[in-house]
Order: sequence, then structure tokens, then C-alpha cells
Amino acid sequence: MSSNAPLSADPALRLKGLSVEEARDRILARAAALPAEAATLDADGRVLAEAITAVRDQPPFNASAMDGWAVRRADVETEATLVIAGESAAGRGYTEPLRPGEAVRIFTGAPVPAGADCVIIQENTRRDGAHVTMGPVGDAGDNIRPRGGDFRAGTVLLNAGDRLDPWKLSLAAAAGRGALSVARRPRVAVLATGEELAAPGGPAAPFQIYESGAAGLLPMIRRWGGLPTRLDPAGDNAHAIAEAVRDVAASVIVTVGGASVGDYDLVKPALATLGLELDVETVNVRPGKPTWFGRLADGRLVLGLPGNPASAFVCAELFLKPLVLALQGATRPHRMETVRLAEPLPANGPREHWMRARLGVTGVTALPDQDSSLVTVFAAADALLRRLPGAPAAQRGESVDILRLDRA
Repeated sequence: MSSNAPLSADPALRLKGLSVEEARDRILARAAALPAEAATLDADGRVLAEAITAVRDQPPFNASAMDGWAVRRADVETEATLVIAGESAAGRGYTEPLRPGEAVRIFTGAPVPAGADCVIIQENTRRDGAHVTMGPVGDAGDNIRPRGGDFRAGTVLLNAGDRLDPWKLSLAAAAGRGALSVARRPRVAVLATGEELAAPGGPAAPFQIYESGAAGLLPMIRRWGGLPTRLDPAGDNAHAIAEAVRDVAASVIVTVGGASVGDYDLVKPALATLGLELDVETVNVRPGKPTWFGRLADGRLVLGLPGNPASAFVCAELFLKPLVLALQGATRPHRMETVRLAEPLPANGPREHWMRARLGVTGVTALPDQDSSLVTVFAAADALLRRLPGAPAAQRGESVDILRLDRA
């Protein structure tokens, strides 16, 4: 499940105010890939635990790229007339060698007969009974897809650690694979805490808000290949919080809320009764400074996210996504891109700021209100724009780093 080795023998190991990179490194240091299991080609989003190697050439024969006539280029000039010897269709080829003066009717994807080195498209020919007359002709090799033109036998097509998508699954199928070895999906339990939370769809007291963090986190985790479970929300009671997670079978427990230092922020004290040891106590990030990470005595990993949904979602992208993917052995759990600014930005403060933003044809634009409590802003965003601590004002057209969000 995770590494049990201490991250540092130094008892004064700094746990507070870590950079995003430092915090993520410490989180990923605990993420040992889960064992592999067999899966069918219905494995979108899963992570390969093996390399996929081609066992034969693709295509396995010279194939026609057009409907027309397979001929010997030496036999044809404009107005040359050839004898029709037979037909080659997809899945049913013409098996005899092509002799001089012959043509074979051929269809797209069909094997090119031995001896033929050119396909004349049907629009450039005239058929008359058992003969066909050529119109304009091209060069040898025209309209033929060569054997092995896509890939050759022995070529490594996909690597262990690759995250599967529809296109990679198609490639595995083209290589003849009907079953794949993939990493087991990590079980992730999500616990929301706080007396102020009301269940969506039910009544809410005058001073309550509807709990919306889990509604977003569970499908996020599912998209990242995890198996999410929503635990019954726990109020501001340390015993109830500890009991909610005590016997949960999960690789990772995610808590939402109760992560700061107020009188009602009880998650860390509650989990201390289960042997919680912290690797990350706070992160120098906006939003999400109270984010923390640690490990229970039994080895289960715990990621504490802030209670504000937007803060929770930003930190889930920064820390939970790479953790879930790393537990599946993904080789690139965190992917940044560099794009141009579409609108200028003011200087940044002392914390690394991940701004909710929109991508457009002219670049990326930070959304105008970055308040961490605004779910509407996160719902409108399709990227997170990174501003480093103390970054000076940035002008339109300057390069910035973004993390693209997984939007449908």
C-alpha cells in the first residue's frame, strides 16, 4: 500500500509551510504501486502494469488504400487494357500471383496480390466485361499501405505506467490483446466533517450549508482510476470522526474540513488516536494552506483537505490526483503545460497561488473572483494557473504554467 520507511531521520523535519512540490514529493514517497490484476479492454482510465509489444506487423500484408484495381505498374499506361483475373476484398484476398497483363479488382483494406505494385483508383478506369482499361496512372506504390506501415512485430507500443484511454486501448486491440495487466484500483474513502453541513436534497437549518465537497470529489476519484466510497458525515466530535474511519478498508482516507487550527478543527486530534503520523502539516499554497497528509498506524494514508469546496478541489488536483495515479504505478501523475496569458495579472503574494482559469484561443485568463468559497468559479474553470510566491506582475502574452482540468 505504502512505504513504511521514515521520510527523514531528523526529528526537526519541517512539516509546515511546505511548497507544493515539497508536499507532493512527500505524499508520493508513500505511494507504492498496488498489485496488478487482469482486465479486459474495457479498461479506460486504468494504468498498465505491463508493456504491450506487437506480435506481428500491422498491417500484416500490403493493403489497398483505395477501391480500384491492383496491377503491375510495368503493364499499364493510359488506355492500356488488362484481363481481369479475380477479386481481393477485405478478409478475403486473391491468393494467386498476378501475371503480366492481368488486373485484380481490389477494395480498401484488402490484401494486394503478390506481383502487384500499384493500385489504380476505380474512377480512373473503365470496365468492359472481362477487361478493364486504364485511365490516368500514377507511380509504383501508389495507393498501397505497406506491410508494417503502422507498426512492426517486436515494437513496444505501450509501457507499464501508461494511463489507458480509448486511443491506447484501440492500439492494444490492434496488437491482438484481448486482456491486459493493469494496476489494482485504490480504494479511497471520503469523509466530510462539520456541524454546519446539511445533506443535499434534505432540510438545512438556518446556519447550515449543503455539503458539496464529496459530490465533486467522488467522481474526480473515479475518473482518476480510484474506487471512491462516501462515508457518513461526521460532526464536530473527535470520537465520531475516529470511529467513522476506524475500520474502513481503503488505501487512502480523504477528510474534508476540520483541517485548520480552530476550536472545532478536530480531525488530526481524532486520528491521532489511530496512530496518525504527519508528513505534511501545512502547505504554502492559496487556496488550501491547511492541507495536510499523514499515515495511520496500520499504514492507511490520510489526506486532509480544507472544508471550502473550491479549496478542496484545487488541492485534490494538486495532491490527491497524483497520489491516486501513483498508487496505480502511473509514470506521469502530474502534468503541467506552458501557455500564454490572455489578460495581465497583478503581482502575487507570499503564497503559491493556483488560480481558477479559462482557456481560450488567445491563451489563458484567470477568473475575476478567486475567493476560495466560490463553487461557481471552480465550475466555470477548465484550468488552474500557477503563480509562484512573490511573482511580479505578468503582462498579456507572457508564458505561465497551467494544470489542465479534466472537463468533459
